Amino acid sequence: MLDALLVAVEASAPAEWLRYSRWGYAGVNAAHILGLSLLVGSIAPLDLKLAGAWRQVPLDALARVLVPVAATGLVLALVTGVALFSIRATEYAALPLFLLKMVLVAAGGVHALAVHAGRGLLAASDPARRRIGLTSLVLWLGILVCGRLLAFVAD
Repeated sequence: MLDALLVAVEASAPAEWLRYSRWGYAGVNAAHILGLSLLVGSIAPLDLKLAGAWRQVPLDALARVLVPVAATGLVLALVTGVALFSIRATEYAALPLFLLKMVLVAAGGVHALAVHAGRGLLAASDPARRRIGLTSLVLWLGILVCGRLLAFVAD
């Protein structure tokens, strides 16, 4: 049943268009990289602040600027990631590295939701902030590494 779904995803009109459109694929791929850049480029400084860097910089000011940028990057990366997945869904779904990346993405999303839906960063204790920041940093860097390695194992 899953195989049939993956084959159907690959045969969909958007996947066919991306597969054969030089500029369509290039645009979606560039948008995916932009999304990842916005996400990790904003989450890394925030995570480092939570871990104890830049003690003189107020957390609330930094979070007010960086959290919406990270959220925008996450949405863009997810939407374009699904589109890129559709091109070779059966191949990607069979790769343990891709599955690891998806587990890390899910963990990163759940972690972010838990942090922001709960008491929030500003109410957390210093040890909790360090734990939140380091966990987030490890998750998102792991996602980047897995995604980059996919380019070398998927073919």
